[in-house]
Amino acid sequence: MKKQLSLEHNYRPSDLNGKSPVIIMLHGYGSDENDLFSFATELPSKYAIISLKAPIPMQPFGNAWYNIYFDNANGKFSDDEQAIASRDLIANCIDEIIEKYEVDPDHVTLLGFSQGTILSLAVALSYPEKLRNVIGLSGYVNEGILKEGYEKNDFSGLHIYSSHGSVDQVIPVDWARKTEPFLKELNIDCTYSEFPVGHGVAPQNFYELKEWLG
Repeated sequence: MKKQLSLEHNYRPSDLNGKSPVIIMLHGYGSDENDLFSFATELPSKYAIISLKAPIPMQPFGNAWYNIYFDNANGKFSDDEQAIASRDLIANCIDEIIEKYEVDPDHVTLLGFSQGTILSLAVALSYPEKLRNVIGLSGYVNEGILKEGYEKNDFSGLHIYSSHGSVDQVIPVDWARKTEPFLKELNIDCTYSEFPVGHGVAPQNFYELKEWLG
């Protein structure tokens, strides 16, 4: 019997026979596996879709990949040790998904929002051999949670789409604007877009990422 994944998840099978490309979704802080999964019907049916639930329960509801201490004296403070643990948990979960479901290990896409994007980029930069694509919505690169020596990795097979709201009140757009130059410095194929919204995904943003995926 195929073992369960380490993380709770929602699953939508592909309509292809045999191994299909897969999109693995990572939700934002305080959300859960149902949030991004609501996009599943809008995504091409050839993709298997798996939406993971972050491991840290919050009160009264929702989950997090790592804690954020908003009352820290220096402003928001991320628990980078928890983030690194979640980074490796997700990397391990990718292997479990490939073992459990009929998915193509050479066609794995991570799609993240906010904290899920920060983790998606950390997994991609730390373990690029596990992924083909990253779709990072409303997030940024946190260098503090990347695997030591990551810059020596082979990123030649990795493609990244990053987008942000120009009036995002949660994660400053200036942080996101550093993503593209940072990735290009590593010779990673990267597309960056901004939309006139806050901390969310504009409809035109969604159309663009679908086109990019195609």
